[in-house]
Amino acid sequence: MVSSRRAFLRKAAGTAAALAASGLAAAGPERSWTPAYLQLEEEGRLAERVEQAFELFESCRVCPRECGVNRLQGERGICRSPEQVVVYSAHPHFGEELPLVGRFGSGTIFFSNCSLRCVFCQNWPIAHEGRGHEISDEQLAELMLEVQRIGCHNVNLVTPTHLVPHILNATRIAAQGGLRIPLVYNTGGYDSLEAIRLLDGVVDIYLPDLKFMDPHEAETYMGAADYPEIAKRAIAEMHRQVGELETDRQGVAVRGLMIRHLVMPNRVAGTREFVRWVADELSTSTYVNIMAQYRVEHRAFEYPDISRAITNQEFLEAMDWAEEAGLTNLDERSLMQRDVFRRRGG
Repeated sequence: MVSSRRAFLRKAAGTAAALAASGLAAAGPERSWTPAYLQLEEEGRLAERVEQAFELFESCRVCPRECGVNRLQGERGICRSPEQVVVYSAHPHFGEELPLVGRFGSGTIFFSNCSLRCVFCQNWPIAHEGRGHEISDEQLAELMLEVQRIGCHNVNLVTPTHLVPHILNATRIAAQGGLRIPLVYNTGGYDSLEAIRLLDGVVDIYLPDLKFMDPHEAETYMGAADYPEIAKRAIAEMHRQVGELETDRQGVAVRGLMIRHLVMPNRVAGTREFVRWVADELSTSTYVNIMAQYRVEHRAFEYPDISRAITNQEFLEAMDWAEEAGLTNLDERSLMQRDVFRRRGG
């Protein structure tokens, strides 16, 4: 990891210098705003959370798979994670939702490995094969501080589910070192309530997927028939913790829930059921991103129902269902994408 981490730091330093020279260095959230994790650390309770979280690794139940392996001894379960964190990359990212990107990007840290086995995974070399480099919790804290130093609006933890104890520990180290920007938990949605409750008062912004609403489809395409119920329970808890999306004066997210849903061919994702669930169980003003970027990746070509791109009509009907359900806070890019699809002809 040393050489690649140094390369990242050199690149980050160059970006920071360029921003400073142009007078565009990010100031971060308003001074009156305080990240959730900092308050918990100041109260002396974050250390307790770290200890409780690592207990989940002894007979691993950090995710709903509950493999039972001893992660502290380097045993590997379905996620294939080693004892330490594996990071694929860390950098400012401008392809996320606009409230996360702002002017200076979202400070994404892409973790390797995953407890889901989506046959259509677009990041399968990272999530399934585990490509990346092992780092310590102290080095993870350094990356958090570095994306803050170069001006990113948040620390965006991508595929964090199987690493909750390490993330809590690194967050505490980084908070002691001056971390003051929002923490984003960017997850596939397959999260245990026990782990999510340990993140209460730590995570500022939850960014979960809700991929499938039907157990059969979830079992077919990700090997997890319990995914719909697990994800719905986890997302409801996330909503209880942080509420609806809040932004600063520049429109940059500082707290709240943002849900992603990928439209898939032949309605296999259950989009109509998804938008109704959000409206009925959360609120109609929940931030929702209906995504059109499904691609035939990894092993998706082996499954006839998902072996093609979505049609214009499939995306347009998904957006229509969202509006019929009364959702009022749809992602700006998804609305722009709808306009593009309409011009193409439904």
